Amino acid sequence: MTTDQPLRDDQLDRYARHIVLKEVGGAGQQALLAGTVAVIGAGGIGSPVIQYLAAAGIGRLRVIDDDVVALSNLQRQTLFTTRDVGATKVAMAANAVQRLNPDVRFEPVPERADVVNAPRLLEGVDVVIDGSDNFATRLTVADAALRARVPLVSAAVGQFEGMLGVFRGWEADKPCYRCLVGHDPDRPEVSCADQGVIGALTGVLGSLAALEAIRAIVPFGDDPAGTLLMIDALAFRFRTLELPKDPGCRCAD
Repeated sequence: MTTDQPLRDDQLDRYARHIVLKEVGGAGQQALLAGTVAVIGAGGIGSPVIQYLAAAGIGRLRVIDDDVVALSNLQRQTLFTTRDVGATKVAMAANAVQRLNPDVRFEPVPERADVVNAPRLLEGVDVVIDGSDNFATRLTVADAALRARVPLVSAAVGQFEGMLGVFRGWEADKPCYRCLVGHDPDRPEVSCADQGVIGALTGVLGSLAALEAIRAIVPFGDDPAGTLLMIDALAFRFRTLELPKDPGCRCAD
């Protein structure tokens, strides 16, 4: 739908708790229904992202994941059930979204994002959320988002720690993802299978990432770009760090 279409009676009821927020209102809900979000990864972070964005009425969800559901996923990937083991994640996610909210158009993409397909995967999106489980994919998605000038919400977890950032590196005073991590992709991959992760923390990061995608479409409150949210579940601590633009980074060109 376009933002000039009036909300139906059932939508006024479904999204009533958004509409009564002065920061969102009817116009904001219409913008969400007209919005498109790409989600990289339908795993521990992607599960709550998909659920909350579908519930929020994001008009189109493009979910990119080439994996199948494994029994070991179910400790944290709440989108899936035991009966889904062995099925493709995007197919099961599509079923879940259809049950949750028929307003949402779900685009399953059973692929892994790479340098070849990333530009296509981000075509026509308002914001991309990266909850992927490897560093190479994160760099690829970040570079594609920067080139396409698509806001990037990046969320990551490991053991009892999490990180969330919003990146719009094409803006003069805002850092890109490489301002944070540098340009060297040659680093050892450490997966949650190797180091473990507390399941509920992926839900926290995914919910926060969904919130920032909504904020990117319907701006409210403070702009999070240029800051980094760090979560330490062992110490029961949230910290926000300033992330400056790296003058030597290629996004500054």
